[in-house]
Amino acid sequence: MLTSVDPDVMRVLGDPLRLKIVTLLARETLCTTHLVEETGAKQTNLSNHMKILREAGVVETEPCGRYIYYKLRPEVLAGLSEQFAALAAAARGACENKRPCP
Repeated sequence: MLTSVDPDVMRVLGDPLRLKIVTLLARETLCTTHLVEETGAKQTNLSNHMKILREAGVVETEPCGRYIYYKLRPEVLAGLSEQFAALAAAARGACENKRPCP
């Protein structure tokens, strides 16, 4: 069954900085300090982006002393991947489904 792609996750990943953050987190769990260093973003800007990623369910936090570590929720990305794979499969057969004009 073909399901629609989650528009919230797509919107969240459509931002270049958030996509960079997700790419970095795909390699390792990082704290805010690491993410600031890796992205060059200001801490307040980065915190706003991390809030958006958390609210969309893409990342989760892990407190460690005075630091907060972020890690990806791979099942969210896997679900998105499955949805795109289903769309691609449907598109392969779409050329055979031509609706006649009235």
